[in-house]
Amino acid sequence: MESGQTGRTALVTGASRGIGRAIARRLAADGALVAVHYGSSESGARQTVAEIAEAGGRAFPVRAELGTPGDIGTLLDGLVRGLAGRPLDILVNNAATAPGGPIGTDTPERFDHLFAVNVKAPYFLIQRALPLLRDGGRIITLTSVATRVANPGQTSFAMGKGALETMTRTLAGALGVRGITVNAVAPGATRTEANAAVFEAPGLADFLTGQTALNRLGSAEDIADAVAFLASDDARWITGQVLDTSGGIHLGLRA
Repeated sequence: MESGQTGRTALVTGASRGIGRAIARRLAADGALVAVHYGSSESGARQTVAEIAEAGGRAFPVRAELGTPGDIGTLLDGLVRGLAGRPLDILVNNAATAPGGPIGTDTPERFDHLFAVNVKAPYFLIQRALPLLRDGGRIITLTSVATRVANPGQTSFAMGKGALETMTRTLAGALGVRGITVNAVAPGATRTEANAAVFEAPGLADFLTGQTALNRLGSAEDIADAVAFLASDDARWITGQVLDTSGGIHLGLRA
């Protein structure tokens, strides 16, 4: 693969807002034709596509409600139509549903939905996309710093992200013979336009900043840049890894 993404294609799930939108915009800026997946926010996906077009890039929307019967087939059908005969070079599994904990208030229904969207969908999307994915391609999955930092309010969420990290390592071994790299990116406290209200809770932003080595909250662009690196030729010898993109949150006491 070239250093840039000119002539390449990419699918970013959950790209109608937040981190997914930033990833789609960054890959498009690097020259890729980007499939902007969304579940329910058509207006958000069209905004992502419009922003990419305004910046001189190329993108098209693909709708599929993950966690529902036939979700992967619907997504792949739309992707194939949009690619119009081109292979896929980059698959970014970003879409996820919110944490359902703590354990005292979690329910089997919420647990099943969380795993259907956060674990089952990425796994079977990769399975179904493999014939479309070019040798030497990239698979990048968004996990979470929650897999290394215990948060009782995110137990089931962290379990799912941990499963994705295991998937990343095992698929890296399975797909390396095709030159396909498989890696994960694990964000920490990341403020986007989609979750800004969460960080308005009194004292929360200051607390998280104080727990972060780089002394600020993350941005969607911070995560997108890390994904773009793993999608580039510069990362051709990196596979089976989880790249912590948290700014060093909860590493220990700060000086």
